[in-house]
Amino acid sequence: MAERPTGPGQTAAEYTAFFRAEFTAVTRTAYLVLHDRDAAEDVAQDAFTQLHLNWAKISTYERPDAWVRRIAIRMAVRDVRRHRLLDTLLGRLIPPRQEHGSDLDLAEALRHLPPQQRAAVALHYYEDLPLTEVAQILGCSHATAKVHVFKARRRLAALLGESHGEGDHAD
Repeated sequence: MAERPTGPGQTAAEYTAFFRAEFTAVTRTAYLVLHDRDAAEDVAQDAFTQLHLNWAKISTYERPDAWVRRIAIRMAVRDVRRHRLLDTLLGRLIPPRQEHGSDLDLAEALRHLPPQQRAAVALHYYEDLPLTEVAQILGCSHATAKVHVFKARRRLAALLGESHGEGDHAD
């Protein structure tokens, strides 16, 4: 019985090239969800570990980059939820700050968004992905991705003291 030939994308060198090309962007996306550089790097490393373990299969996918981002976002969202639950259980919630528009910068304002909205903003605006790809990566419908971006924009405008007209909508 002849050995099955190695398909495209299944070599260690190709995995390494993929890792080098995508790791920074995946880490940035995780950071925008977590707002913690160390935790974002940990999440990205864990996502790439999962990718490495399944590289022979996932390298044949049309968008392995979307797969690894989806895994990283799921891990980051899970981490945010776990920390919120821990804070609640321990009674250490930080009292809400007074919102003074210009006192908040964009990075701080992003912290006030739910994790899925943060992920949608990170993918759509920072990674410059169209909403169809955002939906694919988040594992939701196009309409849901659009709602995440719309609500995030509206909330960010309020936090930053910017006006947003009735006609504003996600692309």
